[in-house]
Amino acid sequence: MSGPFQPLDPDDKDGLGRNLVDPVKKRPISLRAILPNMVTLLALCAGLTSIRLAMEGRFEFAIFAMVLAAVLDGLDGRVARLLKSSSKLGAELDSLTDFVNFGVAPGMILYLWLLHDLRSLGWIAALVFAICMALRLARFNVANASKSKRNKSDEWQDNYFTGVPAPAGAMCALLPLSLQKIGVPIDADWAIVILIYVLFIGFLVVSTVPTFSGKNMGSGIPRDFALPLMVGLVLWAALLASYPFSVVTIMTFIYLGLLPIGIRSFRKKMAAEQQPPSSQE
Repeated sequence: MSGPFQPLDPDDKDGLGRNLVDPVKKRPISLRAILPNMVTLLALCAGLTSIRLAMEGRFEFAIFAMVLAAVLDGLDGRVARLLKSSSKLGAELDSLTDFVNFGVAPGMILYLWLLHDLRSLGWIAALVFAICMALRLARFNVANASKSKRNKSDEWQDNYFTGVPAPAGAMCALLPLSLQKIGVPIDADWAIVILIYVLFIGFLVVSTVPTFSGKNMGSGIPRDFALPLMVGLVLWAALLASYPFSVVTIMTFIYLGLLPIGIRSFRKKMAAEQQPPSSQE
């Protein structure tokens, strides 16, 4: 007798939500296989909670929830690779979660915070930002599906994203709110400037600007740097807990400042790849 729920098949071999193997013959799924998905769902809860906090006017805690969602988003993929439990279900769930957390939630927070003073224009800005994030994530999924066709000589491109990634785009969009929380006098008179800024970040998200991915960070570090790295991470966590808005603001400015460097680095490597090898006599 079958149970009330369909047996979970993380890889869904036929892509139609059906199990090609008889459920009776399928082995139980280990906790290792679903742990990354649980981290993704926790990130989704954090993103949705940020919307609720913004609706209640508690924008400080809304940013905290957004930062937590970004941290969990960075962890789920690493946990999946560490446990060797990547799956099609996890990839789709991660993409949908990113759209809610970094497309819908930031737009809603900004609208409830200040953009609502512009009425329909502010709402349109929030919609455009969310749409740009959806288009970026759809393009990212298509690119991942065709990655297997890439030549081995092009593997260096894995160190770069096409456009600003979703979590970074969300944090950049929330920069005006962070600035207000550290004392910068931002009020309703700044609404049109913030609208233009949010649209600019949305276009960066969906653009083809190459940005550093950081995917290979943490894959291996020299032994001499292990202890300083741990001390640095503890210091960063302590500063983030004590001065959250200042740290988030500084990190956002650093990221925006690194964008031109990433573009220049990508173009240099692309030019070197296209340059024909020198002839040897």
